[in-house]
Amino acid sequence: MVLLDPLADALSTMKNAESTGKSHCIIHPASKLIGNVLKVMQDMGYVGQFEFIDDGMAGMIKVELIGKINKCGVIKPRSAVGYRDFEKWEKRYLPASNFGALILTTPNGVQSHYDARAQTVGGQLLAYVY
Repeated sequence: MVLLDPLADALSTMKNAESTGKSHCIIHPASKLIGNVLKVMQDMGYVGQFEFIDDGMAGMIKVELIGKINKCGVIKPRSAVGYRDFEKWEKRYLPASNFGALILTTPNGVQSHYDARAQTVGGQLLAYVY
């Protein structure tokens, strides 16, 4: 099996497990980017605790699901966006204003578009969740 986009695979694994009513899911392979995206989702209340499990290879992440994810996915192609353009991207990927979040990588690390707007920084769009 060839894995072309680990972040997309991780988000679809969480969305599918959430839609079937599971209480947790295992994401493999693990990466720092996936961990950082999960941290943003945890801070916003979409997922519970998560832990890295070392299996001697790429590792796995066990994520506690709390039933808050309606939909999540990656944004491809990964577009560069300025903090003034967040509203345009919110309209494209989120169902309503102030409902859900865009997750992006900025010079200050991976964060939601709310934090990036408050810090007046732009970055590369990675994912959305609501």
